[in-house]
Amino acid sequence: MSDVKISAETRSEFGKGAARRIRREGRVPAVIYGHGGDPVHVTLPGHELMMALKNSNVLITLDIEGREELVIPKAVQREAIRGFLVHTDLLVVKRGEKVTVEIRVLTEGELAPGGGLLEHVLNTLPVEAEATNIPESVTVSVAGLSIGDSVLAKDVPLPAGSTLAVDPEEVVVQVLQPQAEEPAAEGAGATEEEAG
Repeated sequence: MSDVKISAETRSEFGKGAARRIRREGRVPAVIYGHGGDPVHVTLPGHELMMALKNSNVLITLDIEGREELVIPKAVQREAIRGFLVHTDLLVVKRGEKVTVEIRVLTEGELAPGGGLLEHVLNTLPVEAEATNIPESVTVSVAGLSIGDSVLAKDVPLPAGSTLAVDPEEVVVQVLQPQAEEPAAEGAGATEEEAG
């Protein structure tokens, strides 16, 4: 897990016009929530924030005009076409505190011979972990799985200090029977005859 330090500035201007001005200056509007306090509106340097968000569940130490706050990203809005950051919601966390986050599910190993298709039912797995020790991903072994086999959430090896935050019986990955392809020529021919 990454730990990044970013300087933030509080903001008092709101609305679309103010947000556009902030983004033109290379900054991103953000709101900090958590621990029963009032939301704090800030701006963050766009490039630094974008680089930090490349790591899933990054822990960010914000320097808000001399006061430090430990946060994790809760919601990130990006512009649909070009993908630049539009707005970010950040959640205040404390060292030692448990938080629920989604971590990526990776797979390793070869399926058993027989041509099954591996389906990722869950691309991310909800877990509860200590805020300063959030794992980036979990790895599921699919070695030797055959058609009809699946791996449940309770079977996923979790990093130390992490616990499941989802139904243990939830399917994470499963091996499916490949679908038989419909003969395209016969279906197309019948349609043409009916039309004729």
